[in-house]
This record gives sequence, structure tokens and C-alpha cells, in this order.
Amino acid sequence: MTAETSQTLDRGLRVLKLLADTDHGLTVTELAAKLGVNRTVVYRLLATLEQHSLVRRDLGGRARVGLGVLRLAHQVHPLLREAALPALRSLAEDIGATAHLTLVDGSEALAVAVVEPSWTDYHVAYRTGFRHSLDRGAAGRAILAGRSVQPYEPDPRCAEGPGYVLTHGELEAGASGAAAPLVGVPGIEGSVGVVMLADAIPERVGPRVVEAAMEVADALR
Repeated sequence: MTAETSQTLDRGLRVLKLLADTDHGLTVTELAAKLGVNRTVVYRLLATLEQHSLVRRDLGGRARVGLGVLRLAHQVHPLLREAALPALRSLAEDIGATAHLTLVDGSEALAVAVVEPSWTDYHVAYRTGFRHSLDRGAAGRAILAGRSVQPYEPDPRCAEGPGYVLTHGELEAGASGAAAPLVGVPGIEGSVGVVMLADAIPERVGPRVVEAAMEVADALR
């Protein structure tokens, strides 16, 4: 701790992180042991966090993350979108296809930022807020491919290259997609990709998508 930081705030944030890392919650005694403080300090921290709905305690007295965290998380998407837009805009203009940043939302893939090319006669309409299952479409499959906690079984209908996934016709007839997972961004699981009206993705698109994913990851760190 330095003179410019708040010990109380630091402890409160550590409580939230500890609770976020467990599915069954933690007791006051468990939190006190993990923080290295007495139970009175933990009671005060929990009472304050409960006032802001950031923590809740069940009937057994175990503390868990509260629903107030969801309201804070809701404001994250605009920040991510703003950070990703320069790389997405460059990707869309370079490839001449609709570029997107897609994040995991529960069991689905959610497009949180979309940029359409300015110079093409036509392109795929792919809107912010579009959802689809993770096992369909290049964006979702790239996220699954990027997961290290479980093995990823490639679909025979898809093609893969070094760090990217290609699909055709899975979300829209006649449309092909290319996407690469975001790598090295703690707490964020997503992908960057393009979608175009084509029977096949040009060879240079896959590597270019990987490059864009790296640029977005750098912007989000």
C-alpha cells in the first residue's frame, strides 16, 4: 500500500474478487482468514458493500457477489466498443467487409461493436446486439477455439488456420465469416472477425483478422 491508496477500498475490492472466484460464497471467518484481518473489519466491509447491492448474504450467512455488480458490468460494453472501434474500422476498410467485436454473454455470442466498410457497393448487415450460439458462426467458434480450459473439437464444416476460424452459411445463407479469439485480456472472452457475402474467404483475410484481434486486445489491456 502507498500513501496515495485507500486501505479500506483495497480490502473491499479484494472481498469482491474473492467472492467472484467462488461459486458457493464465503463466510466472514473465511474472508477474514484470506484477507488477514479480524472478523469485525470483514463485517464492516460486507455491510458497506451490501448497502450498494454489490454483496448479498444468504440464510446461512455466506457472502456472495450481489446483483449490483451486473449494473456496473452493463457499462463495460460501451467502453470496450470505444476501445475496439479504431482496429475494427481499419479491418473493415482494408478487407471491404463488416467487422465486429463479439463477446461471451452467458451461453451466447453477443456482437458489441460493428463497423461496416464505407467503399463497398454491398455488404452484410450485422448489427450490434446480434446474438447466436457459441457453436455456430466464426465469431462463436473462434471463442471456443481460444478456450484453454477445455478441448475444442473443430467442426468438419469449418476451416481453421493459425489462430483463426472460417465458416460459411452458418448464420446467414451465402455469407462467410472469419474470426480470431481475443488473447491475453484478463476477464474478457471474445473474438474479432469479419462477415462477407462470398462462397470462400480470400486467403489474406484470416491473418488480417488475427492482426486486428491482437490490436483490439492491446487496446483493452
